[in-house]
Amino acid sequence: MTSDATPLTSCATPVAADGKPLLTVDDCEQLSTSQVHELYRSHVNKSQVSLMTSFGFGRELVDHAEGSWIHTRDGRRILDFTGGVGVLNHGHNHPRILAARRRFQEQRRMEVHKTYFSPYVAALGHNLARLLPGDLNLSFFPNSGAEAVEGAVKLAYKYHGGRRQQILHADISFHGKLLGSGSLTGSAQNAFAFPGIPGVSAFRYGDLDSVREAVAGARDAKGRCDVYAILIEPFSASTMTECSEEFLRGLRELCTEEKIVLIFDEIYTGWGKTGSLFHFMRYPGLVPDVVTTSKSFGGGKSSISAFVAREPVFRKAYDSLGDAMLQSTSTTYYGFGEETATALEAVNVAVEDDYPARARAIERVLAPGLDRLRKQYPDIIADVRGAGALYGIFLDGGPRILDLAAKIAPGGLARDPLLRTKVITCAVVNAMYHDHDVYMYYTLNGRSPLVAAPSLVAGPDEVEIFLDAFDRTLAKGMNRLLTAFFKDKAVSRWAA
Repeated sequence: MTSDATPLTSCATPVAADGKPLLTVDDCEQLSTSQVHELYRSHVNKSQVSLMTSFGFGRELVDHAEGSWIHTRDGRRILDFTGGVGVLNHGHNHPRILAARRRFQEQRRMEVHKTYFSPYVAALGHNLARLLPGDLNLSFFPNSGAEAVEGAVKLAYKYHGGRRQQILHADISFHGKLLGSGSLTGSAQNAFAFPGIPGVSAFRYGDLDSVREAVAGARDAKGRCDVYAILIEPFSASTMTECSEEFLRGLRELCTEEKIVLIFDEIYTGWGKTGSLFHFMRYPGLVPDVVTTSKSFGGGKSSISAFVAREPVFRKAYDSLGDAMLQSTSTTYYGFGEETATALEAVNVAVEDDYPARARAIERVLAPGLDRLRKQYPDIIADVRGAGALYGIFLDGGPRILDLAAKIAPGGLARDPLLRTKVITCAVVNAMYHDHDVYMYYTLNGRSPLVAAPSLVAGPDEVEIFLDAFDRTLAKGMNRLLTAFFKDKAVSRWAA
């Protein structure tokens, strides 16, 4: 027996059944970049190495990160202008979130047990109900955004008792890559036809007449509406397109008339990213039946998501002894303590520090700066769209020889009709990182915009650093940027 204050430790190197050593956390911290690449090739995904080493950040390892900055092992200080692809509204390693997790661990709180009530789950559900409008009062907490989407869809189907068989989504949507959420994703990221849920149809994003036509065409044999849910992103973060207020209110009215469950996917845009707590909340009185959230919900440290439902919808679906276990407590990790404690603190930080106002402050510097560069470089920047701290930059131009670039294009880009755009954008991403220590990304959906989406802890000085670096990058001209990118790609392939 050992004291609960004295954990068992071992100095021996762990080994597998064949006697070969297993790697430890200490070993991870000593691995070289080439060793990590080789482990990925052998045990994760060989093609991922080829793709990511197209850029400088694929050939470096991170030592630590804080706020909007990444510090690599070789001493570089990189401005992270990706915002963790929506995860890092709070920046890297926010001190309050670290403290909350440390306190949870030091006090040896119970991590997982679905049959004990969790004060953290209870408090998190309470806070979401207080912050969201209307009677969006009941929450469920899965692990990922795709799971939240699938939980919301499952709720809608159960709400109608399985009597309705069709669900509608937008043609440019991105809702995840699981079999269910993937079948509700209308973007170009679905290059392979996996099986999905039945009864799925698409409408044109932002086109209310298209939705009405789809609903009118979805009738059962008795002429009754057969649509159980409509799923929409009020702001599409992968295409930098947003629904108009008129469209969203019209959608709400249509769903109310036809008793369709209206689901807003705010997985990326929740917690202040576009300048309101959730994007739809800029329109007073507009309330969906279900809203999903994830990404920054966990403060950059916790893999957690939520779907929050209007009380009548949730209660009709699950509020009975026979149905309670269908959703509310039936997953292995339901009640997971540290994740919900982390989300609780992340939400409170976003509210106390007024993250929507922070996003609007970023917008006041970022939006006019990008507009100035669009006018200054009209042959390269075709368009700029966005809101708050989430902007898409649509690049254009480049020599015609790009049409022959398939030989060096990573992965399936050679068959992509947007190959030219993506190669141009890759060249800019590479130059920003290699020459100016600014980390960016581009989306694989829509017209593949370059994304400027800093964490909400970024200040105006950091936005100006980005704008200056972007200006100096574009000033080189597309031919020089492409030449440098192709040369760098060729060197990285030779080194691999």
